[in-house]
This record gives sequence, C-alpha cells and structure tokens, in this order.
Amino acid sequence: MSEITFQVDTPVDRATVLRALNSHDGLTGWWTTGVDRKDDILFFDFPDVPEPFRLRCDEASEDRVAWTPVGAFPPHWAGTTITWDLSDNPDADGTRVLFRHTGWQPDDPGLPPAAYTWGRLMTRLTEYAETGKPDPFFTL
Repeated sequence: MSEITFQVDTPVDRATVLRALNSHDGLTGWWTTGVDRKDDILFFDFPDVPEPFRLRCDEASEDRVAWTPVGAFPPHWAGTTITWDLSDNPDADGTRVLFRHTGWQPDDPGLPPAAYTWGRLMTRLTEYAETGKPDPFFTL
C-alpha cells in the first residue's frame, strides 16, 4: 500500500490545531465551505463533485485526529485512512503536525493528484491555525 505523508510545524498550540481539524468553523476555514456533520460522520461538498465525501471521525484528541472514508465517493478512497498526529514541536514552541493518508493502491491514478491537493491543504490548514483568517481551498 502507498501513503501520502506531510509534516509541518506551527507555532500554535495543539488545541488550536484540533479546532481547525474538528470544528465546523475550522474545517470551513481551510478546506471547503461545504461541511456538515451528523454524529461522527463528516460530509464534505466540493464544486463539480457529484456527492459529498463521507468521513467517519474515529478520533479527535489533542494527540490525534483520525478519519475513515465511509461513503461510496470517491471510490479510490475506499480502504484508506486519514490521520493527523499532533505533538509538541521538539525544536520550538508550538505543534508538529504529521499528516498521513494511508491505504492507497500503489498504481492508483488518483494518488498523485490527491498528494498534490493534500500538500496545498496542509499549507491552508497551518495558515488558518496561525491567523484564524478563513481561506478555504474550495468554495461552493
């Protein structure tokens, strides 16, 4: 299996990063304006996408946020998991964020564009956590 991995350091505390990853205002601040939640299922809508991405929130703590895709769309996300491990930055004040999207089939043609998009999203996530200024990558 293949995975997408990024590590970023941010001067903000873990609680701030967790809010960006696990609240409506946080998720709409850096990812997409189309966010809804019902119990543990997050629904993400994107422009020109036929149905929302459905992700089950398996964990949301100051150490880790973990999601499992549970919807039929996008089909190439089936069997993958998405995690953000949060730890103290060993080199400075703030938080180290280790992102992983694991479980990809090695020859999946969706892997390279997803990796590119996740890289851009990690930049938006850290900028939002640091400034509090919404700048979602996708807007409806």
